[in-house]
Amino acid sequence: MQPTLTHIALHVRDLEACIRFYESYCGLHLAHERLSDSQKFVWLAERGGEQEFILVLLSGGPGHHQSSDDFSHLGFALGSRAAVDTVVSRARVEGVLVWEPVQEPYPVGYYCGLRDPDGSFVEFSYGQPLHPA
Repeated sequence: MQPTLTHIALHVRDLEACIRFYESYCGLHLAHERLSDSQKFVWLAERGGEQEFILVLLSGGPGHHQSSDDFSHLGFALGSRAAVDTVVSRARVEGVLVWEPVQEPYPVGYYCGLRDPDGSFVEFSYGQPLHPA
């Protein structure tokens, strides 16, 4: 069997704040949760995509201290430039915008970046295909 990417797991300091962020900004929903000893695990997924890919959040992490020149991030596609701009407007008000929106040549597209409550970067883009020709 060919390996299949099924999840990414992040060990976060404030689990509840991260759940709210990923539900609110990314449209993910809580698909599963469990306790193991003193640690809580949650699985977040797109509705209908629970069998394809999940974001696992684990409680009790040290917090992520990502520097501004570290472009590691989770990427979410949006349906229009206007949708990216809506995220930007909200993120400015909430103080989580780290990359102003920019239009880059194909295949990068139009994107911005936010910082989640744990300190990890999250990109929102439009016009960024997964398989550029």
